[in-house]
Amino acid sequence: MTRLLAAVALGLSALPLSAADKPNVVLIVFDDAGQRDFGCYGSTYHKTPHIDALAKQGVRFTEATSASPVCSPSRVAILTGRHPVRYGLTDWVPGQPPRTGQRLVGPKNATALPLAAVTAGELFRAAGYRTAHVGKWHLGGPGFAPTEQGFDLNVGGSAAGHPPSYFAPYGASITGLGAAATGEYLTDRLTDEAVRFVGAEPGKPFFLCLAHYAPHTPLQARPDVVAKYAPGKPGAQGNPTYAAMIESLDDSIARVLQALAAAKVADDTVVILTSDNGGLATLEGMARPATFNGPHREGKGFLYEGGMRVPLLVRAPGVKPAVLAGAVNGIDLLPTLLDLCGIKADAKEFDGVSLAKVLHGAAVPPRSLVYFYPHYANQGGKPGAAIRRGDWKLVVDFETDRGELYDLKADPGEGRNFAPMNATLVQDLRGELDAWVKSRGAKLPTPNPDYRPNPPGKDGVITMHSRTATVSGTQLRYEPLPHKNTLGYWVRVEDTAAFDFTATTPGAYTVEVLQGCGKGSGGSEVELSIGASKLTFTVKDTGGFQAFECRAVGTLTVETGKQTLTVTPLKKPGAAVMDLREVVLRPAK
Repeated sequence: MTRLLAAVALGLSALPLSAADKPNVVLIVFDDAGQRDFGCYGSTYHKTPHIDALAKQGVRFTEATSASPVCSPSRVAILTGRHPVRYGLTDWVPGQPPRTGQRLVGPKNATALPLAAVTAGELFRAAGYRTAHVGKWHLGGPGFAPTEQGFDLNVGGSAAGHPPSYFAPYGASITGLGAAATGEYLTDRLTDEAVRFVGAEPGKPFFLCLAHYAPHTPLQARPDVVAKYAPGKPGAQGNPTYAAMIESLDDSIARVLQALAAAKVADDTVVILTSDNGGLATLEGMARPATFNGPHREGKGFLYEGGMRVPLLVRAPGVKPAVLAGAVNGIDLLPTLLDLCGIKADAKEFDGVSLAKVLHGAAVPPRSLVYFYPHYANQGGKPGAAIRRGDWKLVVDFETDRGELYDLKADPGEGRNFAPMNATLVQDLRGELDAWVKSRGAKLPTPNPDYRPNPPGKDGVITMHSRTATVSGTQLRYEPLPHKNTLGYWVRVEDTAAFDFTATTPGAYTVEVLQGCGKGSGGSEVELSIGASKLTFTVKDTGGFQAFECRAVGTLTVETGKQTLTVTPLKKPGAAVMDLREVVLRPAK
């Protein structure tokens, strides 16, 4: 199917508007920028005056989410208006291979956005627009580049998910930039290219997708900008290098808006700013996390709000400034842009809905939104899915089939699981989620035949970190944030944790626990068991739940093969049982 035929198949008007009636479009997509990274969304650490000014000039959505907690699938959604499961692209490209420590194997992931997909580039080009993609693509290499998907110009877009360096020379994986002076900063260079495109052909409408690589790792910024920021405290935004990357992005926005003004098209241009997923809140090999998404839970790679919430700012002709609540998503951007630009398309071809009427004062349309991520994330997230209806959100763990229910209005941090008290609603939402998966042919993960959890080290010691635990109950959870990195929220004695491990040598093992406990909460009695072998220990008050202390608490007998150690509270005199970071089994001498 030719690009024109593909556009006609979507119902695109065969009678294009005159150039004067066609608004230009600048779609700006940041990479891994969390919603809370900007002053207009509450950040007091990052400096974003130009983004904040843009927010005041248009509509700021407070509950915008991405289609996925990682980059490639969310970019599919933005560019096609369709959920990435329709293209079998549900993880970053190419994704990670299965690991023996993982219970499940994720479904095979597409290595590129198929050419049959109809993109924003194709639709706008068919409507008479000149089109450009500047920056990150990450939806396929040669044969699947932006120029194969409707963009007249591609600068810097390739199969790469991040640059080897933000300073020139950038590395061979970042293509289409040509010569670059040594030390040139990538964010500045991409902005140069965007500005050049805006002013290239006066009088002809344009669609520009400026997809910055920043602030994705590796965290690198201009030293003079980094020097403006002092390191912050744990549990808050405080990474100077990341802050400097955000400031350079803010400068980029200023320059692009100035270019629109210089070309005398600012009043005739739709400007949208968003991000591909939530901010990176885990270490990923760094000494300090990139950002902190609080009050939202977790970050990139997780289906909780910290991984899904993104900024969404829209400045458009005739649209009055406003701050809007209500759930909207990356799948809505293309239908909205087509509507704003008077380009007719068949709404049935999109999973998203047009927000054009919302921008002009209508309410956000009620509907359910599904987030589907059947893979293990580099950041620690596990295969699962979530569905949001109104203020209720159900998160399903595919490893255990456990469902967690949250009221996002009352509890935006997803700290209280309402599932036990709302079994009927959980069943209803789960039924809707299952029907969604079936209707779209979404592929689920399967059991890993090579599953070998927590094997012993060369010295025979078996170390089980809390990230490998399976939790049962209501509130207990693994908290991946760097300043936590523990099983926490152990406020119910009914909640338990289990660690799968692999033993090669049978016999007696000394058990060590790395536990923390806040003042006044010590004294909980906890049972550890492996099959019929059991021991009980008393939790020690360590002066703080993150003040961890390693303690030898007894001996358990271990058989060979795959085993499970279960942690069961017996009584809890204080506010919480404990925080548990690690359990270690050492062969008894």
